Amino acid sequence: MSTRAQIAIQIGPEEWAHVYVHYDGYPAHMLPALARWKPEDIIAAREIRQVTAEALDCFSPPRDPRILPRPTREFAHLYMWIGGQWVTVVPRADTGGV
Repeated sequence: MSTRAQIAIQIGPEEWAHVYVHYDGYPAHMLPALARWKPEDIIAAREIRQVTAEALDCFSPPRDPRILPRPTREFAHLYMWIGGQWVTVVPRADTGGV
């Protein structure tokens, strides 16, 4: 069973690229695995099977990231680059969003 996740990266004033991650999207794995990678690495990957500290295992051919007006969690976990590091984002209960 896969733990799917998204990585949201701001690319414009109201544009967020959402990169899909298929396997091992849970925080205990993803946060250490993402530590090596910068937002530009993730954007270049476009669609990821699995993130590890050694490599980004990407789909071939990859689909382009979804571009949305704000970070949006559509799978089990959402990650964002905040303050120079990757963080897991938990939606606020009052809005249903991030």
